[in-house]
Amino acid sequence: MISVENITKGFGDEILLKGITFRVNSREKIGLVGRNGHGKTTLIRMITGEEKPDSGSIIKPKNYRIASVSQHIDFTEDTVMKEGVKGLPENEKDHYWKVEKILSGLGFTENDMKRHPEEFSGGYQVRLNLAKVLVSDPDLLLLDEPTNYLDITSIRWIQNFLKKWPHELILITHDRSFIDNVVTHIVGIHRKDIRKIPGETGKYYSQIALDEEVYEKTRLNEERRRKDMDLFINRFRAKARLANMVQSRIKTLNKLDNKEKLEAISNLDFSFRNKPYSGKYSMKVQDLSFSYEPEKPLIQDMNITVGAHDRICVIGKNGKGKTTLLKLLAGVLKPQKGEVVYNPGIVKGFFEQTNVKTLVDSRTILEEILYSDSGVDQQMSRNISGAMMFEGDNALKKIKVLSGGEKSRVMLGKLLVTPVNLLILDEPTNHLDMDSCDALLAAIDNFDGTVIMVTHNEMFLHALAQRLIVFQNDKTFIFEGNYQYFLEKQGWNEEEAKRKPFQSEPDKKVSGEKFSKKKLRKKRSAIISEKSKVLNPIKKRIEKIENNIENNEIKLEHLNNEIEEASKLQDSKKIVSLSQEIHNSHSEIEKLFEELDILTTKFEEQDKIYKKDLEILEKMDNT
Repeated sequence: MISVENITKGFGDEILLKGITFRVNSREKIGLVGRNGHGKTTLIRMITGEEKPDSGSIIKPKNYRIASVSQHIDFTEDTVMKEGVKGLPENEKDHYWKVEKILSGLGFTENDMKRHPEEFSGGYQVRLNLAKVLVSDPDLLLLDEPTNYLDITSIRWIQNFLKKWPHELILITHDRSFIDNVVTHIVGIHRKDIRKIPGETGKYYSQIALDEEVYEKTRLNEERRRKDMDLFINRFRAKARLANMVQSRIKTLNKLDNKEKLEAISNLDFSFRNKPYSGKYSMKVQDLSFSYEPEKPLIQDMNITVGAHDRICVIGKNGKGKTTLLKLLAGVLKPQKGEVVYNPGIVKGFFEQTNVKTLVDSRTILEEILYSDSGVDQQMSRNISGAMMFEGDNALKKIKVLSGGEKSRVMLGKLLVTPVNLLILDEPTNHLDMDSCDALLAAIDNFDGTVIMVTHNEMFLHALAQRLIVFQNDKTFIFEGNYQYFLEKQGWNEEEAKRKPFQSEPDKKVSGEKFSKKKLRKKRSAIISEKSKVLNPIKKRIEKIENNIENNEIKLEHLNNEIEEASKLQDSKKIVSLSQEIHNSHSEIEKLFEELDILTTKFEEQDKIYKKDLEILEKMDNT
């Protein structure tokens, strides 16, 4: 449990957070939302102690452990596995299977775990830092955009992992479907204040909109009331007979709060500029093949005809060829075999992270967007700069002082103002906040042309994809259907839907060592502890549901008796009312039985896994 009390924080003349107060209670999973630059990361840094509030305090229990993922790379061990083991608590340093479970879920293969950490890309090195934090089992886990460096299977894995996280969690992410699937509460930063509600992002934003509507209506009513009282006082101040009434209104007027009109918050609303195209098809890909190493083909004999209004999403694990395919389709790379043929009249717009090299360091953000196309004027450049989260004077920053993420947003802004009819997008949501992602989704949906996009954001996949290019099991294939249909018919067979709590397990014997009695006892203790953490909450919920069913059945019996009496008395109003209550009780009992069935099955399946684990240990103990 942690308590944030009356925190204020600013930088220079700008106040980010003003007198905010909230608590993170035991086992709560908090989704922290708000626009970029409104203080989310600053709040996280104050909780970790990296920054100090200007006023207020953050109260933590004694020995309360808080962990967050460092972007700083500082590895001291010669293998990924050994580096990961450093994250384990002191009393679990031999529980290497926990480390392997996490590393595997984050996309490391068994061979990867034996390699040196410095052999990996920056994204995988950050994943290793994430793994070290997850195995450390802190009391409060702080995650700031954990999905930025993950592919879709790793995102789905960590989503399930965090659902079962037995402690407190504060999560920042632009991926709305991810946050809604994980958290129990939303804490939102809005107008320098903070609001905490149980539930998901949709409920939070609906509540904010309702509160502001009520506030504005109240303000207008009070303004009218104030004017009416002012008018009465001015008209009748000199009337002795009405002196008491005048004084009463003066007192009331002095007590009225002078509510300020809410400052308008600009809603992000932008669109891609479309170049008209009347053809039926935009491109044809014939026998396309490409590899960086002859013995490891990334793309082999791929064929697809792309319609003029297709929405095609490219999905798969990282490192399998998705970005390479987009470069081939955009004409940045030449195929080693086959060809990509564009229909006349097609104008491509390609967004890819490494395109930032084309930006001119000496230009401002405003100038870069302004010079993207002759049809762009100052106002359009200003609007797009704001949409890409460079508002006001921030649009006048030089390119050379921007971070990599900021430069990516400038590239996306340049693409927004360039007339095209074929969009090729490589993970365009990275470095955007949730509001910008929502606006981008709407812009892509409204674009009157072809879209081919790599994304790991499942909300985008569900909303946009009509066809899929899938990289899976070292093959590339076209899936004719939307993402939901893909999950139902094909699915991510590389995922382990029913992962064991300890993936390595003693029977896997990664190191090939013979286990001592002491180690076996420790493993048994760890499995029993994990079993309690996972199964006890399910068991409690099952017991609660059973009690609710019993109470509803008792209530239903009473209602049936009452409706019999009402029938005898021919009390039609009561009969109607009781009939509705009986219907509601039946519906509630039906829902409870459905949930009970799901939870009972889940409990039995999980229990089997733990029993098998303990049986394996028992056999090893007897050998």
